[in-house]
Amino acid sequence: MAQRLVAAVDQGTTSTRCMVFDVAGRVLGADQREHTQIFPRPGWVEHDAAQIWARTQEVVAGALRAAGVAPGDLAAVGITNQRETTVVWDRASGRPVHNALVWQDTRTEALCADLAADHGRDRFRSATGLPLASYFSGPKIRWLLDNVPGVRERAERGELLFGTLDTWLIWNLTGGALHVTDVTNASRTLLMDLRTLDWDDAILDAMAIPRSLLPEIRPSAQVYGTARGVLDGVPIAAALGDQQAALFGQTCFAEGDAKSTYGTGAFLLLNTGHDPVPSEHGLLTTVGFQLAGEAPVYALEGAIANTGSLTQWLRDRFGLIASAGEIEALARSVPDNGGLYLVPAFSGLFAPHWSPDARGLLIGLTGYAGSGHLARAALEATAYQTREVVDAMALDSGLALGSLRVDGGMTANGLLMQTLADVLDVEVVRPEVAETTAVGAAFAAGLAAGVWADLDELRACGTRETRWRPEPGGGFRDRKFRKYRKAVELAKGWLDADDAIEGR
Repeated sequence: MAQRLVAAVDQGTTSTRCMVFDVAGRVLGADQREHTQIFPRPGWVEHDAAQIWARTQEVVAGALRAAGVAPGDLAAVGITNQRETTVVWDRASGRPVHNALVWQDTRTEALCADLAADHGRDRFRSATGLPLASYFSGPKIRWLLDNVPGVRERAERGELLFGTLDTWLIWNLTGGALHVTDVTNASRTLLMDLRTLDWDDAILDAMAIPRSLLPEIRPSAQVYGTARGVLDGVPIAAALGDQQAALFGQTCFAEGDAKSTYGTGAFLLLNTGHDPVPSEHGLLTTVGFQLAGEAPVYALEGAIANTGSLTQWLRDRFGLIASAGEIEALARSVPDNGGLYLVPAFSGLFAPHWSPDARGLLIGLTGYAGSGHLARAALEATAYQTREVVDAMALDSGLALGSLRVDGGMTANGLLMQTLADVLDVEVVRPEVAETTAVGAAFAAGLAAGVWADLDELRACGTRETRWRPEPGGGFRDRKFRKYRKAVELAKGWLDADDAIEGR
């Protein structure tokens, strides 16, 4: 078989997936497996990195079997991953020194407050595009150095390595030969200068992080090296953080293109071209992608902590539904939200508020409210949070959203998609393959390996789409959005100084 096939490993927050694509962008085979979510304390979220590596090998083998191909049939493999999640491991043995600290984890909030004490939360924003927040990898590295016995000493002796999940998987796939990351993942650490695309020594000093821990930063689409083991001989040719991979997979190659991915959280990215756009409205300035030998493309991003996880919460904690797919039918069982508004600030609020002291709020309860109203309020919360980010992007960039390209597991929910179109008052567009994080990793790897010649060829792949257009009712829509914003303000500041913010 000619080497015109590309695989993508999509390492996500709740599961790892592998997909095999042909040159037309069609899925030939796929496999997916969940990994354990570990919650040692309120606000703390961990993963077993060794388990994730085991799951990765399993899904790669499963996807190859499903596609009926062997590693030798692949032109390349691309990696996409949950961003900010932090692993530190032994350079010699490959054993992690601790469970991975997940992007949702808030244990470093006190550390971030200390670092911001004399300089403010924007202390490093001019260099990194990011505020000081527990979300990012840098503070998580510092926590591991300070709190796991012996780790700082071993790190200073050069015995340990840090990586986000792309780095961890590439290191394992190459048998420890490559310790690299790409510009998109590096831009989420709070340690990389957006303009030089290198680690910032002043920030490393302020955070007390040894440079020897850190991987080499590479472009997003470039042949890094060759895999061993389950993908023996296959070129590893791309790495992108999951949201940037979705931007690439949605072919948002032009300035002003925007997409939103709905998974555990929701992430909206707007392509701003070759110049980073500073945000004054609670957004992040980040690297969108970089092709080998070319200037980076930047993006504005709004991150929402809880969207799909809200559905899981209703399923697992309250038993209102038996599976995530049932929420649409439950929400459709009532004509509206019954006056309920839900603010899912389970670990604070992300963009555009960045309020770590906020906590979840359900308001508007009456004797009339039932489970259907709660389900509808949960779906509407995703749409309202998206509108907050879209409004902030318009203020920062001066660009009005013409349409929103969407992807991720939640986009199977037709009611949510129509609610998004109504709340945003723009057309919502979903591609045929909704899991565009994997598509983006495959596109980038295939581009680097010569499967596709250029970006125009990628645009021609997978053109079938489903569209939702806004329905009339702008006045009512705006009134409901105002009520949600009122609930958000009530949710802020819930934690007091004696609540031990890093644990609660």
